[in-house]
Amino acid sequence: MAAVMAGDDIAGTLSSRRSLASGSRRSWVGSTSFREAWNAPTNVFSQSGRAGNDDEEQLRWAAIERLPTFDRLKKGMIRQILDNGKVVHDEVDVTKLGMREKKLLMENILKVVEEDNENFLKRLRERTDRVGINIPKIEVRYEHLSVQGFIYDGSRALPSLPNAFLTTVESALGLLRLVPSKKRKIQILNGVSGIIKPSRMTLLLGPPGAGKTTFLLALAGKLDKDLEASGKITYCGHELNEFIPQKTCAYISQHDLHQGEMTVRETLDFSGRCLGVGTRYELLAELSRREKEAGIKPDPEIDAFMKATAVAGRETSLVTDYVIKILGLDICADIIVGDMMRRGVSGGQKKRVTTGEMLVGPAKVLLMDEISTGLDSSTTFQICKYMKQMVHIMDVTMIISLLQPAPETYDLFDEVILLSEGQTVYHGPRENVLEFFEYMGFKCPERKGVADFLQEVTSEKDQEQYWFKKNQPYRFVSVSDFVRGFGSFHIGQQLASDLSVPYDKSRVHPAALVTEKYGISNWELFKACFAREWLLIKRNSFLYIFKTTQITIMSIIALTVFFRTKMHPGTLLGGGKYLGALFFSLMNVMFNGTAELSLTVLRLPVFYKQRDHFFYPAWAFGLPIWLLRIPLSFLESAIWIILTYYTIGFAPAASRFFRQFLAFFCIHQMALSLFRLIASIGRVDVVAQTLGTFSMLMVFVLGGFIVARDDIEPWMIWGYYCSPMMYGQNAIVLNEFLDNRWDIPNQDPNIDAPTIGKVILKSRGFFTDAYWYWISIAALVAFSILFNILFIGALTYLNPFGDSKSIAVDENGDEKNKKRASSPNGAEGIQMATTNSSEVNRVAEPNRGMILPFQPLSLAFNHVNYYVDMPAEMKTQGVQENRLQLLRDVSGAFRPGVLTALVGVSGAGKTTLMDVLAGRKTTGYIEGSINISGYPKKQPTFARVSGYCEQNDIHSPHVTVYESIIYSAWLRLSSNIDKKTQMVC
Repeated sequence: MAAVMAGDDIAGTLSSRRSLASGSRRSWVGSTSFREAWNAPTNVFSQSGRAGNDDEEQLRWAAIERLPTFDRLKKGMIRQILDNGKVVHDEVDVTKLGMREKKLLMENILKVVEEDNENFLKRLRERTDRVGINIPKIEVRYEHLSVQGFIYDGSRALPSLPNAFLTTVESALGLLRLVPSKKRKIQILNGVSGIIKPSRMTLLLGPPGAGKTTFLLALAGKLDKDLEASGKITYCGHELNEFIPQKTCAYISQHDLHQGEMTVRETLDFSGRCLGVGTRYELLAELSRREKEAGIKPDPEIDAFMKATAVAGRETSLVTDYVIKILGLDICADIIVGDMMRRGVSGGQKKRVTTGEMLVGPAKVLLMDEISTGLDSSTTFQICKYMKQMVHIMDVTMIISLLQPAPETYDLFDEVILLSEGQTVYHGPRENVLEFFEYMGFKCPERKGVADFLQEVTSEKDQEQYWFKKNQPYRFVSVSDFVRGFGSFHIGQQLASDLSVPYDKSRVHPAALVTEKYGISNWELFKACFAREWLLIKRNSFLYIFKTTQITIMSIIALTVFFRTKMHPGTLLGGGKYLGALFFSLMNVMFNGTAELSLTVLRLPVFYKQRDHFFYPAWAFGLPIWLLRIPLSFLESAIWIILTYYTIGFAPAASRFFRQFLAFFCIHQMALSLFRLIASIGRVDVVAQTLGTFSMLMVFVLGGFIVARDDIEPWMIWGYYCSPMMYGQNAIVLNEFLDNRWDIPNQDPNIDAPTIGKVILKSRGFFTDAYWYWISIAALVAFSILFNILFIGALTYLNPFGDSKSIAVDENGDEKNKKRASSPNGAEGIQMATTNSSEVNRVAEPNRGMILPFQPLSLAFNHVNYYVDMPAEMKTQGVQENRLQLLRDVSGAFRPGVLTALVGVSGAGKTTLMDVLAGRKTTGYIEGSINISGYPKKQPTFARVSGYCEQNDIHSPHVTVYESIIYSAWLRLSSNIDKKTQMVC
């Protein structure tokens, strides 16, 4: 609970919990003296509504107070009202709270979130203030901050093969300083300066492309390494290299990246578990000691909450329950988040999960980037209101970037930063922003939202309408003019004056800045990642069941093809068949691990996000995957061996059976490790699949079966010994052909081998000594370990591939468009054909533009209901119904010529209704009628006459905007339109 507990993360020099238990003390600076705190009114917690003279409660509390510090911090009391109206107080162990106790405590604290949240935060703050403990505050300063990027222009920036080759060559020559770079420098941020003060909620505004995301990333210390940054950023006077900024602050991205298989509660619980509790435990120990010495009895509910949230490494936490409540995620807490392949929560709810993922941590600075995307204005207002309460009461430092906040949401903020073209147009109190623009000659109309006015006033096409100095002719005021004007404005002068005075480092609280990279110990990190990996395996059980079924079917095919009655051991002909059977077995066991490649690639985006936020190191992610695949390798290898070994007729000795099982187990583990390594190097599916195919071809060709060792050229023999498949192939053939039944004397004098078994081995270049079996097993184990180490190394040092954001707009684009519009073809229309009736050919008049003929249609839907199967997670919570209803008796009509707005709060079912009407739902149960101009809807026909713009932006990343649009247009044209007409734009 970043904001709630940020004020609670107070500690001096951290000491062990045992030293706290023995009564160790440290220097805590109070805002008031101890005597003042003691003489304060004794009814400071009277708003809790509890009677302080309850004898039973006093006795229970006295018993808790007599415990040693270490045990006392684990005991709390929860108030419960029985059916007969009697109030009882139960003593609980806060480290072992069950669902019932958590729910009861949260209901006592936050029965109605809108009314009780501010009161709850005040009770938390009053407890620390009462004993004179200061809340650490963080002031963020940035001076002359500039960020530059280097990009290619125009067609040179397109991701084509020639461009990729040229980029690689230029980069190599550039490192040798032989060729100057042809990239153009762009200024993303240009000398911005300012102060982000604690206890003041700051709104970051600016049009798209103004540099808001880059600005927040720079403050969070998360700028891309390809960007050049200059200037100075300090937290309480300390530069970013003096502490861990990624742990001191929490950057909330505008991109929603989550594990689709996990529920909302599981996602937040895992985040809170990895981020840790900061210094809450040390605060609680000092707080408890001071209260005990002063004889102060705290509010039992606040005490139980603080104790429960100070326990690190717990699978579930009260912080999660609190964040779920204030973000309005109660109704979907036990529903999976979902992804492109799984139905989950709505887009607005997913955005709130992204926000909550960082709020559950102990960060004291919150940088929120576009948290309102997909949310209705009411939900955005409520969330911002709760954030304001946290900021003002708990002294949190917070910046929230919003694109178009509603007026009531805008009024919640204390400070406003307006960015445009990478420069600070205004940075100061919200009350003075209109005064500044009036000073510059622009006035916001009375019925105009201030946020919308600020977004438009710097725009060249919208600025003139706000000019109010009618006695002076209007001229365009550029962003640079606004920046110079702000420097002469009294708010800008005050900001410059404040920046000229260095921050007094002696005022920095010792617990303000975080210097440890991870929030919990390495063992706790491993346990958290191990538990999540086991959960994901259970959620993806279908995949593993399918793989098991697949290898079972393939083993049945193998035993029927190589059935033992057709095999002839002890002969050269039979030996060839056995070699084929062994190679087929090896190939199936290896290829059964290819699913690991796609699984790993799918999980990498979430991993990169959590790695960069210091949730856990790469080894904590990779090691559980490795360990939990061992039982799967054991199972799949066992299935293959049990079904095929004796039915094919391999060496009947039990020792040979278990040796072949060991070989296949090691081969399967090696294959899984290899595919994981390829996925971590490729990072995207296309590259990973290409690398995987190439690697498998090389491994198979050099494995010793397709091309014998004696046939490999000497200059390529190193590849033979580097192929892991070679060792697997040698292990299984040595195990078979060195059996006693192959010890038949060799009758061929041309082959230097004493037995038939060794003749077969030598014919394919395999080794003939028995000890090579164990060498091969050791090599397979070594390859598995090596590939896993390299996998963890790749996760640690490689970053995701960059996207196409660095492509600059073609400056000559407007001129080209004008020329195209003035060309003869631009004045002509497009001859369109319709298939509903006779062909209609229309040519657009020059003054009317282009006319697209179509038949107007109406859409009516009546009593539409939509159900899905009840999620298993909700059934575990006691829900008895088998189906969950998402649309309930919805009726309506869309008419031609009438623009209809579909509105509703986040999670109301807007997207679900659109999906049902568009025919995009492939699962679930749909009831009701949908008619097109009075006729029942037929999906194939409806798909040709409708267009559905989804909220998910799914496009090919390797084509331009123009190419995407023209391709989509071509697909919608009739087949009898010739190519020349298609190209008319």
